[in-house]
Amino acid sequence: MTRDIAARARAPASANADRAPAASQVVPGVSVDLAALASLEASVRDFHFRTRQPVHSLLSGRHGSRVHGRGLAFEELRLYLPGDDVRTMDWRVTARTGKPHVRLYAEEKERPVLLVVDQRMNMFFGSRRAMKSVTAAEAAALAAWRVVADGDRVGGVIFGDADQTSMAPQRSRHGVLHLLGDLARHNQRLRADARAQRGAAQLNGALERALRLAHHDHLVIVISDFDGSDDQTRHLMLALRSRNDVLSVLVYDPFLLELPASGQLVVSDGELQVELGFGHEALRRNVRSFADGHSAALMDWHKAIGVPLLPLSAAEDTATQLRRLLGRAASGAP
Repeated sequence: MTRDIAARARAPASANADRAPAASQVVPGVSVDLAALASLEASVRDFHFRTRQPVHSLLSGRHGSRVHGRGLAFEELRLYLPGDDVRTMDWRVTARTGKPHVRLYAEEKERPVLLVVDQRMNMFFGSRRAMKSVTAAEAAALAAWRVVADGDRVGGVIFGDADQTSMAPQRSRHGVLHLLGDLARHNQRLRADARAQRGAAQLNGALERALRLAHHDHLVIVISDFDGSDDQTRHLMLALRSRNDVLSVLVYDPFLLELPASGQLVVSDGELQVELGFGHEALRRNVRSFADGHSAALMDWHKAIGVPLLPLSAAEDTATQLRRLLGRAASGAP
C-alpha cells in the first residue's frame, strides 16, 4: 500500500490542510481514529514496561537500574552476614542447605511514563499494511494502555509539522483517552497534499518539552523515524537519559530495504518531484546505501548515549511485534 506521498506528487496545500478528516474518511492503515486506538486496550498482554529485568536487558537503565513498579520486590537470596535482620531469614533454604540464608527485597518506586510520538509528514508513508504514522500511533496507544493497566501514570508529547500537544502523566483511563484523542487528531491531519517541514526543529521541540515534563525517574519512550535528527537531537536525548530511563522506538517501512527490481516511482517533497526507475542497478545501489547509512548512524549514536533502539516495522502488526520484543526482553529470553 504505497500512498500518494510516494506514488505521486502532492498537490499544493489547501486552505483547510490543517483540518482533520471526518470519521467516515478514516481509512484503516492510512489514518486512525480514537475508537481504533481505544480498542487496542484489549491487546495489551505479554509485555510490560516496568517488569524487573536482568542488568543486561533492554530497559536496564543507566546504572543497572530496572523499570520499577511500586511496593517491595524480591531482589536476591544470599548467605547471612553479621548485622542482617533475622526477620529476613529464609528458613526453608537454610534448612535445605545447612547454611543461613536471607532474602533481600528492593523497594520499587513509581515510574511515570512519557510518550513522545512523531506525527510529522515524514511519517506519512507506507508500502504495506500501514503508514508509519499509524504504526507510531498504535505503539503509543498500546504502551499507554499497558502502563495504566500496571497502575502507573502515563502522559505524552505529540508533535506534527505545525504544532505539538502535551499532557503530564496521569493514572486514569480518562487521561489515556484524552491523550489518544489528541494523537488521533494529529494523525488525521496528515494528507498527501500537506506541506512537510524539513529538519529536526519539530522533533527537537518535542524533546525539549519532554525534558520539562520528565524531571527525573520517568521512562521516556520516543516513537519516531528520527528523520532529520541532528546534533541537537542527540544532546536532548542525552539530557533526558541523564535523569530518566529512555527507550527509542524506531518506526520504519521496509520498502527501501527491499527495493523492487523494476518499475517507476514518483516522489515529492511538496514542491519538487523526481521519478525513480528501479531497473537501474546504480540507483538501487545508491538508495540501499542511503537507507543502510541512515540506519547505521541512528544505531551508532543511540549506542553512544546508552539509549536502547527498538525497531518497529510498519509492515507488520504492531501489537505482535511489541509482544515479541518487549515480552521476550522482560522474560529474559534470548
